[in-house]
Amino acid sequence: MSFTPNVRSLKERFSALRTLKPFIAMVWRASPSLMTTSVSLRLVRALVPVLALYVGKLIIDDVVQLVQMPNRPSTLEGWLASGHLEWLAMLLGAEFVLAVLSDILIRVVSLVDGLLSETVTNASSVSLMEHAASLDLEDFEDAEFQDQLERARRQTSGRLTLMAQLLAQGQALVTVASFAAGLLVYAPWLIVLLLVALLPVFLGEQHFSAQAYTADFGRTPERRELDYVRQTM
Repeated sequence: MSFTPNVRSLKERFSALRTLKPFIAMVWRASPSLMTTSVSLRLVRALVPVLALYVGKLIIDDVVQLVQMPNRPSTLEGWLASGHLEWLAMLLGAEFVLAVLSDILIRVVSLVDGLLSETVTNASSVSLMEHAASLDLEDFEDAEFQDQLERARRQTSGRLTLMAQLLAQGQALVTVASFAAGLLVYAPWLIVLLLVALLPVFLGEQHFSAQAYTADFGRTPERRELDYVRQTM
């Protein structure tokens, strides 16, 4: 059996963004504390690369200044005794701390997202079962209703992917905006290069994501019938 997805237009894809607001509201209702913790941690994690890049710039500037310094010491002992390396040592320590912090944040964010995803999945499953229990038996004989119910079940288990992608995109936007602000200060012309680098990634991602969603949406009747036959056998 073959299936050719009817890929939706660009306007329809962007119109789907209206569902983000109720989705975020649903996640917030499931656990405000976990949602706040996840967003806060991701905000910190988004700014760490920018801070690390700035500290790296300070390290390079200090090394260049030390190399060009007149009457500079010729031995390591002389450098240590002169005290000129204290600032450089502090910068290297800050860079190390940022690297460790970035690694810790990755693991903590993953843990919090996992807990939040389980909470949202459980809340969505309970809500779906409560709604199904309020319907008449004849509703379950309708194939279109069964398709909608199957999509709802699959979306309930797929909240983790959507939520993780949404939070990751927000984190990436903060990082890119921070880099862009730095470029405006040091090299404004590099903003054009940043946009050129991001545009193909954005277009490719939204195109293939739309194809995957359309294919998955269209295969719902066949998947439901297959599950029915499998359970019957």
